[in-house]
Order: sequence, then structure tokens, then C-alpha cells
Amino acid sequence: PGEHPKSIVTITSVSAEAASPERADYCVSKAGLSMWVKTLALRLAAEGIGVFEVRPGIIRTDMTSGVAAKYDALIEGGLVPARRWGEASDIGAVVAALASGKFGFSTGSIINVDGALSIPRL
Repeated sequence: PGEHPKSIVTITSVSAEAASPERADYCVSKAGLSMWVKTLALRLAAEGIGVFEVRPGIIRTDMTSGVAAKYDALIEGGLVPARRWGEASDIGAVVAALASGKFGFSTGSIINVDGALSIPRL
């Protein structure tokens, strides 16, 4: 009672699961972090510490500014079903919620913040 809830939130990327041949190093690093989240969640579950992974999709940042025209066209073409760029505030809102400690029986969860980009489609 009175103890502050504890959470660890790791931000990876949809590239933790979706292969990108030109960015293998990036994909592998994100996939490695994803496994780290799972193993840490198992280790810390009994301590009541929630461990979460947030996977952003196409987010408007300095990192994506150089390829904005490419992503604008892909988003317009339907790659992202939400039909818009993600914003840093979209990620921040999810991280803040997870860091609140209000998900006491959840741990090891992956939360995609990607406008449905990662949902397989036919």
C-alpha cells in the first residue's frame, strides 16, 4: 500500500517484426529489444513490475524528414490504413498510459502505434 506502481516501457518499431532488406541492422536491433522486453517481463512479473513494448509505425520525426515525400506517397496509397502520419504525441500518450502503473496484471505486452500498418491484409 502506498507504493508507487512500476513500469518499464521500451520503444522499438514495427521493424522489430517487419523485414526491411535495406535496413537489416535497424530491424535486428529492434527485434533484439523486443526479445529483451519479453525476458525482462518474465523476470520481473513476480515483483509487480510491468514491462511493455511500444512499436511505432511511420512517425513524423527528424529521422523520417529525409524520406517524407516517399512516406507521403505510401500513406496516400493506403500503406497505413489510418491514412496519416503518426506524431510524437501519439507515442507519448501510449507511453504515459503504460508508465502510469494502472495495468497491474499486464506485462510483456506489445502495443503497436502504427495506424493499423502492422495488421496483415489480403
